Amino acid sequence: MSAQTPACQLLERQQDDYTALMVVAPPVDAWLIAQSTGVISSDLSVLSEWQAAGKIAYSPFALPENAVTHGEVVLFWPKAHQLGIWWLEGLCNVLPAGTAIEIVGEHSGGVKRVPKVLAERGMICDKRDNARRCSLFATRTIALENTLQAAWQRFEALGLTLVSHPGVFGHGKVDEGTLLLLESLEKELPKTPQRILDMGCGDGIISAWLAKRGHTVTAVDVSAFAVEATRRTLEANKVDGQVLQSDVYSALESETYDFIISNPPFHQERDVSYGPSQRLIRQAPERLANRGRLIIVANAFLPYPDLLTDAFGSFEALADNRRFRVYGAGKSGR
Repeated sequence: MSAQTPACQLLERQQDDYTALMVVAPPVDAWLIAQSTGVISSDLSVLSEWQAAGKIAYSPFALPENAVTHGEVVLFWPKAHQLGIWWLEGLCNVLPAGTAIEIVGEHSGGVKRVPKVLAERGMICDKRDNARRCSLFATRTIALENTLQAAWQRFEALGLTLVSHPGVFGHGKVDEGTLLLLESLEKELPKTPQRILDMGCGDGIISAWLAKRGHTVTAVDVSAFAVEATRRTLEANKVDGQVLQSDVYSALESETYDFIISNPPFHQERDVSYGPSQRLIRQAPERLANRGRLIIVANAFLPYPDLLTDAFGSFEALADNRRFRVYGAGKSGR
């Protein structure tokens, strides 16, 4: 469990009665879990922490009408500004007009833009506190036109139609590392259909690219937004694939794969976090079929060579453009 975050320190010093607190898009924080009644989050790892504590946990895509009926609501402003707006407008759509909401976040994550966001929507804004390089604002919901579907963005790349959402990795563009990875896959993958796991599928570009080439694809991501984006991308390209919300391998059964492909994340909001990538690499050998291979792309400075050596005994650098590096490692060598 992580130490108390600055935003939660700011909340705690309010000395409010948070016994009926519903938190939206929060970090994992022991104090917050203990104080709150429940959580609404797109992140499966966050939902799991609240569930493990016996608390209510909802995905934004499976939110019952009575999810928030009383008590306080606190929205943690994300670093993706448009995602913050999506959450705010979503709360205005599911909560009765006049419901009190607090919005908290770190200055480095853009929370100082919240007063302007509220003013543009005709919502009140009361600045409650400012400390720990964080700010806390109070507002009330108003009746807004439901524009949540408009947040989904479609764009063309590499002969594919991609569907993305604010907060999804690479939103609205193709990441340079992903392009380098796909160039490597063109050379590395057999032409015959393979069983491939796309770990951390994002907007589904890798999955759609693979499915177009006849491979059997399973795509997973910890984010509900990414899972929905990948489903929409596969549908837009008229290709099939299994898409699951999973914290690394958590939702997968005992099936093995010929290839595991990934552009793994190393950020969790503004913090560097290697945890998911470490689990991806360390557990890959048991998830690969005989002679199966793991192929990943990463920023060149990240400490993946040691992890790959520990897990597989050896690895190859398949491509390197100085900023990004593509690694390959086989279960029984090449």
